[in-house]
Amino acid sequence: MQMSQQQQAQYDRGITIFSPDGRLFQVEYAKEAVKKGATALGIAYDKGVVLAATRNTGELRVRNPEKVFKVDEHIGIATSGLVADGRTLVEETRNEAQRYMMTYDEEIPTPVLATFVADRCQQFTQVGGVRPYGVSTISGGVKDGNPKVYHTDPSGTLNQYNAVAIGKGGNEATEHLEANWEEEMEEDAAINLAVNALQAGEEDIETENIELAVVDVENNYRRVEPEELEERELGA
Repeated sequence: MQMSQQQQAQYDRGITIFSPDGRLFQVEYAKEAVKKGATALGIAYDKGVVLAATRNTGELRVRNPEKVFKVDEHIGIATSGLVADGRTLVEETRNEAQRYMMTYDEEIPTPVLATFVADRCQQFTQVGGVRPYGVSTISGGVKDGNPKVYHTDPSGTLNQYNAVAIGKGGNEATEHLEANWEEEMEEDAAINLAVNALQAGEEDIETENIELAVVDVENNYRRVEPEELEERELGA
C-alpha cells in the first residue's frame, strides 16, 4: 500500500507508532544517517580481528573524531553514522565491560557485548520522547582464542559476520570483502584487505584518512598508524 506524504507525516513523528504497512519511519531515518556516515568495516582473520574506518583530515582540524574505539584489551568497536551517538554508545559499552568484569571476574565475551549494544539500540525504538541511535556498530574481539565480528544497526538487529562493511561506501567495500576474504587469513593479509576494501568504498581515500586497529589472540589491542599503512603500501 502506497501512502501519500500527508499520510506518512501522521506516522513519522512518533517513534512508537507503526505505519499501516508496518514501518517505523524514525528507525528508517536513523538507518539513512548511517548510510551517510564514514565507511567502516570489521574482518575476522585466523588469529584476531581488524577494525577500520575512514575519516576526514581537515588541514585546520587539530583532532579528528574517532571512529574505531578500544573497549578493553580484547575487544574494540567501529562506528558509522552520527559521531556523537557513536561516542556515547561506546562509553556505555566500556561501562558494561567493566561491570561484567566486576560481576564475573572475567573479560566480557564479544557476543555478550554486541548483544548489549543491540539491546540498547532496540530500547530506543520503543520509548516515547527519545529517538533511535543514528549509528551502526561493528564489534570485534577475541575471547578464548576465538575471533568474532558482530554488526548492529539502529533498529537493534544483531548479526555475526566473517567480514562486514557499513557506511556510505559499505556496499562497494562489502563486495570487495566477499570477493577477497579467505578463511585462515593472516594478520598482514587482513590489514591489507581492510585498506583495499575501504578504498574500494571511497575511491579518494588515502592511507592518512584511514583509522585501523587490530585485536589479536594475545588480547592485545593496538592501533596501526597511517604511517605504517603507508609503508605497507610502498612495500607492496
